[in-house]
Amino acid sequence: MKRYSTLLIVLLILSVFTTACANSEKTEGTDAKNKYEGLTVKIGVQGSGGLFGKAREEKWYETEFEKLGVKVEWAEFLSGPPMTEAMASNKLDFAGLGNMPVIAAQAAGIPIKVISQAIDGKNNVAIIVPTNSTIQSLADLKGKKVAVAKGSNAYNFLYRSLDDAGLKDSDLEIIQLQTDEAQPAFESGGVDAWATWDPYITINTLTGKGKVLTDGEQSGILSPSFYIVREEFANKYPELVTLYLKVLNKSLAWEEANQDVALDRYAKERNIPVEVIKGTLTRSKSINIPVSDEISKELQKTADFQFESKNIRKEIEVSTIIDNQYIEAADKEPLK
Repeated sequence: MKRYSTLLIVLLILSVFTTACANSEKTEGTDAKNKYEGLTVKIGVQGSGGLFGKAREEKWYETEFEKLGVKVEWAEFLSGPPMTEAMASNKLDFAGLGNMPVIAAQAAGIPIKVISQAIDGKNNVAIIVPTNSTIQSLADLKGKKVAVAKGSNAYNFLYRSLDDAGLKDSDLEIIQLQTDEAQPAFESGGVDAWATWDPYITINTLTGKGKVLTDGEQSGILSPSFYIVREEFANKYPELVTLYLKVLNKSLAWEEANQDVALDRYAKERNIPVEVIKGTLTRSKSINIPVSDEISKELQKTADFQFESKNIRKEIEVSTIIDNQYIEAADKEPLK
């Protein structure tokens, strides 16, 4: 009798153990399935069309994210600062923007991570003047009107360039204008110079409306751009950050393999000549690479200058928000 009682106890223990394991596996499976339930990834872009325009048309992001049950939502912006403001209110997860908006966001305490470098920064930002202008050097800007979008990478480039030339912002009249306002002001003579970025540099130089006074390559003041993510999102869904960069790599691979098609497409989107688009891509070639120590140091120079100029309220260490783990993971395992 004792023998049968012992056997019954053993069977009961095994039954409980098996049930517990089954329930555990069921719970884990349910958790994995529900991890992204109701999640919508919000991707910010500056304007429509371009590299992201092709991806949006082909639904490359939607296709990859929906495999995980995640929806994709797009939001268009005119410049970087509004993008970081959207991140601050949890209304945006990913964005591509210039160096100054990144620095301003970190200084303002907006929790973001820099996940890759988007543009090298040598020729994508410049100070341009009308073709018939008598302005030959930065010193000639004294007493002149210069347009710039406050908080943009061009804003930083302008102020650092003036500092190198021994000029103060009070030596000229700096007019804060977004690109849609600055272009007509530049064409009409409402301003004497314009600190801006591409495609506006190329559009104006190739159409004969303007010429470059100085850019990053000439001055040594780089204006790299970056891809960033909302920090909370990255901490919670690191694999989705890597996926975002993988799809971006796919888009860049398409552009590289179909250059003529891409040029024609981008030209039609903006209703401008192919030559202008070709010049734009030369000045602002899109990349998606880890942020090097050299670029990190250049970004720190900008941050230090902006603090000294009281354009940001506190000193920051930019290396603390640079995180290359996602782009390194994306490069190791590209999309099939």
